[in-house]
Amino acid sequence: MSNLFYQGRGRKPVLEQARGVYMWDRDGKRYLDGSSGAMVCNIGHSDPNVLAAMRRQMDKATFGYRLHFETEASERLAAKLAGLCPPGLDRVFFVSGGSEAVESAMKLARQHALATGQGGRCKVISRTPSYHGCTLGALAVTGYATLTAPFEPMMRDMPKVPAPRAYLDDLNPNDPATGQYYADMLDAKIRSEGPDSVLAFILEPVGGASTGALVPPAGYMQRVREICDRHGVLLIMDEVMTGAGRTGRFFAAEHWVTRPDIIVMSKGLGAGYVPLGAMIADARLVEPVLDAGGFAHGFTYAGNPLACAAGLAVIDEIEAQGLCRNATVMGEKLLARLAGLMQKHEIIGDVRGKGLLCAFEFMADRDSKAPLPRRLNAYQRFVDIAYGQGLIVYSRRTRDGIEGDHILVCPPLIVNDTHLDEIVDGLETSLVHYTDEIAGKVA
Repeated sequence: MSNLFYQGRGRKPVLEQARGVYMWDRDGKRYLDGSSGAMVCNIGHSDPNVLAAMRRQMDKATFGYRLHFETEASERLAAKLAGLCPPGLDRVFFVSGGSEAVESAMKLARQHALATGQGGRCKVISRTPSYHGCTLGALAVTGYATLTAPFEPMMRDMPKVPAPRAYLDDLNPNDPATGQYYADMLDAKIRSEGPDSVLAFILEPVGGASTGALVPPAGYMQRVREICDRHGVLLIMDEVMTGAGRTGRFFAAEHWVTRPDIIVMSKGLGAGYVPLGAMIADARLVEPVLDAGGFAHGFTYAGNPLACAAGLAVIDEIEAQGLCRNATVMGEKLLARLAGLMQKHEIIGDVRGKGLLCAFEFMADRDSKAPLPRRLNAYQRFVDIAYGQGLIVYSRRTRDGIEGDHILVCPPLIVNDTHLDEIVDGLETSLVHYTDEIAGKVA
């Protein structure tokens, strides 16, 4: 019996300890964390420098409410993040997680519109499939039917445009015309909704759980920026999963030299050591809101000094260990190894990703892109098999959460060649096991 209310009835072993890329349960079984938890533990587990920074802050203070005190830790982390952002993105608002960061961004965008005489702007366009968080506001911009459908009567659904899944549409992702094709759907949607009613467009620069490490086609990001500028629409980059070095740059948007108006981040910023996230906004958005009476929003733990001290230490480790560079080098190797698995296993229909945000997608037929039968629950069954082998990976359903199965392979950024060998060997064993298990059941 457990008094904890989990998401389902399944139970897992009790975690005993975690170090680097490994975790051990109470019975002594070792697991390789091939997904960084939920793409969180970017610098690995139990980093001694982060733990030491947390102890130092604990000796000073563990809490200071933002309406009562400023804290050195929060000021230093805000300055560090501003220095890592494009010029002008230098106003930081701390939160405790990704959903809170997305909520904060939408509320800031709305309050800026009100403060600047644009009260008609209230719609935030997003993509489908997409995932931006589990609160009602974040779900409103999420395009993932299995998560949103139960709550539709409780929220205001926002407009959606298709995610740029060129591989499913048989389009060349390296052709700029493909990027323009998908971006122009945003332009058409803004026009059909009425440009004066559209507040912002939110997207993940590289897809996360909903699209499985989807990399945008050539020209897409730049075209999106042009369209937003043309219509006075704010561009919000959801870097909750991609930020803090995951794709090989501190922010994934850097790969396309595309400047957002607002960045939201979490996961790798706290790296599993503390609940921590941030909204980083252009000063031109924040100043009118403050002049109009202040930001009507906030969370109790916003800017918690212990969390911020940990976050600053996490960034220090990313820089000191050259983890963005390592994510690039190891990510290229991992993608190549996954492509090798695809050559051996027909069940893998696509391999994609950037840095150490990688995924492969199961298909019943590569030519038609037909997914595996929904009844097989391949995304969950494969994860269970790998877990039994001591390899932790992450999965979701690619096609609106209803069907299509992808497996995310996103180890901590500290991985080396030996770790990659272990990951790929675990995947190979699990693939053989799973394909044997479903033989004759695919039709």
